[in-house]
Amino acid sequence: MLCCGKKSVSVEPRSSINAEPGVKSTNRNKMTNEFASKVVVITGASSGIGAATAKELSKQGALLSLTGRNKEKLAQVADECKKLGAKDVLQVVGDVSKQEDMERIIKETADKFGEIHVLVNNAGFAAMSPIADLELEQFDRCFNVNVRAVLYLTKLALPYLEKTKGNIVNISSIASTNYTIPGFIIYGSTKASCDHVTKASALELAKSGVRVNAVNPAVVETNFASNAGVPEEQNEGFNAQQAKLHPLNERNIKVEEVVDAILFLASDKATMITGSCLRVDGGRALTGQ
Repeated sequence: MLCCGKKSVSVEPRSSINAEPGVKSTNRNKMTNEFASKVVVITGASSGIGAATAKELSKQGALLSLTGRNKEKLAQVADECKKLGAKDVLQVVGDVSKQEDMERIIKETADKFGEIHVLVNNAGFAAMSPIADLELEQFDRCFNVNVRAVLYLTKLALPYLEKTKGNIVNISSIASTNYTIPGFIIYGSTKASCDHVTKASALELAKSGVRVNAVNPAVVETNFASNAGVPEEQNEGFNAQQAKLHPLNERNIKVEEVVDAILFLASDKATMITGSCLRVDGGRALTGQ
């Protein structure tokens, strides 16, 4: 109870605030059915953050267009989504670094569902290399997936998003403003570009009623490190080292915590939020590391 002058105000405790660190709240994802019958395109949906986002949206009855390079893994995610409640799931096997595949993703989605409400630009490529060992092939691949695809898919989806007053969520990273992780000069540069694309497109598309935001996670509990080129035998040490750099609870970010941020920004609860790069980093940015 709080006393304000002569008045007493009762404040009921919230379980999500009082929960112990690492304990999931029973109030998680109260926005049930927020995405019912909404068409959501998710790139990089065959694993990690993309797959987890697709599954959470399935519980709310979304219509999903999932894309990824691995046909078998994508089919497995699609099957799980159907079991979880997705109203329909389109699978588009493709590589977002290829123009024809990006065009096919949006065309097949529009042909099947007729509209698009949310685009989640999640597909990403991580290159880890010091300048002395840098190869242009790594550079080109990283920029093609992490920047070029984000911008081109935004262009392709825009006519549909304008009609539905939909929105875009780009998956960026704290690497966009973090210069302390050795070997991440290419990856960090692409994520800085992703942030710029997010903010510039948010301003340009505001007049059309289309919102554009980004989620910038710190190190997430996925296979990111191995995909980035960290040797398998060093993965555990890398993850443990990075966990200590997150002041809040000194652990890495859970996938579902990133998904919660994505769903919030994509929902009607964020109708006046655009051009934001939402950090999910356990306070790491505050340390400058």
